[in-house]
Order: sequence, then structure tokens, then C-alpha cells
Amino acid sequence: MNSKKITILGIESSCDDTSAAIIRDGVILSNVVASQKVHEQYGGVVPELASRAHQQNIIPVVDAAINNAGIAKTEISAVAFTRGPGLLGSLLVGTSFAKGFSLATNIPLIDVNHLQGHVLALFINEKGIDFNPPKFPFLCLLVSGGNSQIILVRNHLNMEVIGQTIDDAAGEAFDKCAKVMGLPYPGGPHVDRLAKTGDPLKFEFSRPRIQGLDYSFSGLKTNFLYFLRDSLKENKNFIEENLNDLCASIQYTIVEILLSKLKRAAKETGIKEITIAGGVSANSGLRNALKQNAAKYRWNLVIPKFEYTMDNAAMIAITGYYKYLNDEFVGQNVVPFARTQL
Repeated sequence: MNSKKITILGIESSCDDTSAAIIRDGVILSNVVASQKVHEQYGGVVPELASRAHQQNIIPVVDAAINNAGIAKTEISAVAFTRGPGLLGSLLVGTSFAKGFSLATNIPLIDVNHLQGHVLALFINEKGIDFNPPKFPFLCLLVSGGNSQIILVRNHLNMEVIGQTIDDAAGEAFDKCAKVMGLPYPGGPHVDRLAKTGDPLKFEFSRPRIQGLDYSFSGLKTNFLYFLRDSLKENKNFIEENLNDLCASIQYTIVEILLSKLKRAAKETGIKEITIAGGVSANSGLRNALKQNAAKYRWNLVIPKFEYTMDNAAMIAITGYYKYLNDEFVGQNVVPFARTQL
């Protein structure tokens, strides 16, 4: 391999955040994220509005990432983009821009699986900060609004899903339960905040009985909804009077469900190198419970920085970097996909 520095432009547009990042030889130089506030009034992401916002944001976001990195466009070795899974209209914006940038600058094009990007966010190296990524092989609990998976990671580009949700994801359970309590979208962070002053054992909710390492959260959502419905019949102020305890109890239940399967996976594989990734990994209840279990079971726990748990282009750029080293490129005929496995 020649001594030329490998500089990757990463582009992320899978949902409602437009992001661009520059990574050089595995070290992050910039990471710019433009969030879309318009969806809050609708209680969820509106795909058409999201794709329009991406069209408005992508050029200034990429420009800011390049300028913040202090490099010239001519120094970029390849452009990596999120191919899927995600909202198709949003993915098309990022894919189209990446293809155009690749053609205009005559550099390779790298497609990235969004889920793989979340896992490899653990390998983002920041200048001046101790770099302690997980050692292979490791287990990664990937939890987000659309995914709940336990992944066996053998190396940067070799991952196997050994457990996953058969219906709803943990992040979706957080948001739906928050919505029925009247909390703003996205509900997960609000539940986390309110739970800190609540009693996690005040209310007990159902836990699914799913074989193996797979998850299910649809039954918990239904149980929570019916519990609130029945409680409100007796006391119309029930939610308002018990909000913190409700948040603490539902968070405790979701975290317990997640960790029960992770502990089982660690025991079955004998792996003590444990990590988390995805938007829900920012949840303080989950992080604290993981730390307690790590101490109990002597895991080596690696938790990503908050800014790399949410959708961001740094995770796309770092994945692009490892795929570049492995000569994994795609042509101009590449198309995005809304659904896919890791």
C-alpha cells in the first residue's frame, strides 16, 4: 500500500438527519449534522418532508464538512454513502449526491450498510483522545428506532446477526409508549430524562417469552397501552400524577429485556468483549445497567460517545475507510434499498 493518506467523505441521509463527515486514515477531521425539526409537530418522521429537507441541506452540509476538515476536495480519496436501510426518498438524495460527487471528482464510490456503520462507529479515532476500540471478536447490542439486534463481530467487515427483533424495535417501543403518555416526539430522550426521578419498580409490565436470542416488543407496547387505558378509567389524572414512575418502569422493563438476551449471548459464545451501538445506546438507563453487568460478569465494556450513537456521517466514513482498504467499491448503477439485513 502506498503512503498516500486515505481521506474519505461520508454521507448519511437514511432518515431525517443530513450529515457529512471527513475521516483521514481512520481519524475524524469533521462531522456535520443538520437535523430536521419539522417532524416534531407530526409525532414522527414524514418521508416526503424528510427527502425535501435533505435536498436543501446536503450541499451546505458537505461543504461545511470539507471546510471544517481544512482540506481541499482534491484530497478526498473516495466518497462513502448510506445505501440502506432507511427511507427510500431520503436515501435517494444521499445516493444521488454521492454518485455525482464521485463522477465530478473521478474518485471511487463506496456503499455502506447503515447498521454496519453503527457498529463501526466504535472505531472512530479522535485526535488527542485515547483510542480504545473493542477487540475482535466482540458482541454488539445494536438498538435504535428501527433495529434491535445482537451482532457477533469477527472483524471490521465480517459481522453476523445472532439475535434480532421479530416485530418492533426497542427504540420504537420507547417512542410509542412516550406518545401514549403525551410526551413529544422523539419520545425516547424524554422518557430517559423523566425516568431519572422515578421508581423503576413501581409498575410491572409483561416480558415476552421468545426462544433463542431474538427480541419482541409489540406485546409490551400493547400491555402498556391497555394498562394506561384501564388506569385512566379509574383516575383521569393517572398519567400526570405518575409520569416519572411510568417512565422509569417502562425504561426498566425495556432495558431488562435487552440485557437478558445479551447476557445469554455472552454466556453461549463465551465472549466477554461487549459493546453497544445505535440511537438507544444513548439511554442512560441502558448504559448504567450495562456497566453494572460488566462489573458482575467481568465484561470489557466499550460504550461509544453520545455524538456517534445517533445517525451521523462519521460512522459511514469510518466504514468507507475499512471498505476502501479492502477495495470494496461500487459502480454508478448502484441503487439504494429501504430494507436489508446486515
